[in-house]
Amino acid sequence: MKKIVEMTYEESYAELEVVVEKLENEKSALDESMALFERGQELSKRCALLLEEAELKIEQLSEEELINE
Repeated sequence: MKKIVEMTYEESYAELEVVVEKLENEKSALDESMALFERGQELSKRCALLLEEAELKIEQLSEEELINE
């Protein structure tokens, strides 16, 4: 399993979808469900972080463009 901090947004989101599907559709042992839930939480945080970074970069680029006009 790839480390979450090394994952792209797309990889994180895809795995998060798999985790959610497993939690919704499979009857797993409590320990396994908790591990999936924790992994899902970390994946969700990674997605949010990467989106925030992308938004900040867009804002910076937009500001630079306005300054250069």
